[in-house]
Amino acid sequence: MWIASGNSYTAEICAGSGLDWLMLDQEHVPNDLRSTLAQLQAVAPYPIEVLVRPASGDAVVIKQLLDIGVTNLIVPMVESADEAAALVAATRYPPNGIRGVGSALARASRWNRTSDYLITADEGISLTVQVESTAGLAELKAIASTPGIDAVFIGPADLAASMGYLGRPQDPVVVKAVEQAISDITACGTVAGVNAFDETLARRYIAAGARFVLVGADVAILARGSDDLARRYVVSDRNS
Repeated sequence: MWIASGNSYTAEICAGSGLDWLMLDQEHVPNDLRSTLAQLQAVAPYPIEVLVRPASGDAVVIKQLLDIGVTNLIVPMVESADEAAALVAATRYPPNGIRGVGSALARASRWNRTSDYLITADEGISLTVQVESTAGLAELKAIASTPGIDAVFIGPADLAASMGYLGRPQDPVVVKAVEQAISDITACGTVAGVNAFDETLARRYIAAGARFVLVGADVAILARGSDDLARRYVVSDRNS
C-alpha cells in the first residue's frame, strides 16, 4: 500500500492492517525528510516491511534517508544499467560505494549503539528501481541484472505516457508490455513488482510472476470513501 498523505497517524493506521508492505512516497506528495522520519517512527512497532521512495536517485538524498533508518529504497525513473549501478554505490559504504560515514549521528545505527553497524549496514539494505519509460524497457534486462539491484518495479502510469497512452495504463498494449517486462525481470533472477490499483490487473500481474504489487493508496481510499459518502447522503439530501 502507498502512503501518500505524508502523515504519521495515517501511516500507523495502515501499518496495523495486516498488509505485507507500505511505501512512503516523496516523489509525488508533500513529504520531506522530517515527515518521513515521523512515519518511520510511527510504523516501527508493526510487523510490516516499509519502503521509501525519494523524488530522485540523488546520492545525498539517499544518504539522508539511510541515516534516518530507511532500509528499503525504491527509486523512480531508472533508464540504464549505469544509473542502477550508481544507485547501488549510493547505498554502500566505501570501498564498495560512496555512502558518507555519519553513523554516530544516525538513527540507523541507534547513534552507534549498534556497534557493528558500519560492517553490517550494506547487507541490511534492499534497493528496488522503477522502470517506467520506453527507454527503461529497452535496457530492462541490463538494469535487472545489475549487481546490487534486488527488485525492479514497473510503473504503468508513466510507462503508458511514454508509450503514447497517457492516462491509459489499462490499455491492452500497455498491459502486454508490463507482462513482458515482468517476464524479463524474473528471467534475470530479479524480483519483479508493479503498481496495479485495479484488482483484475493486479491478479493478472501476480499470475504473470510479479512478487510484490502496489494495490492501494491512503489518499485514494479517503477520496473514494468520501465521494461515496457524498453520493449516498449529501446528494440525496439536496434532492429531498
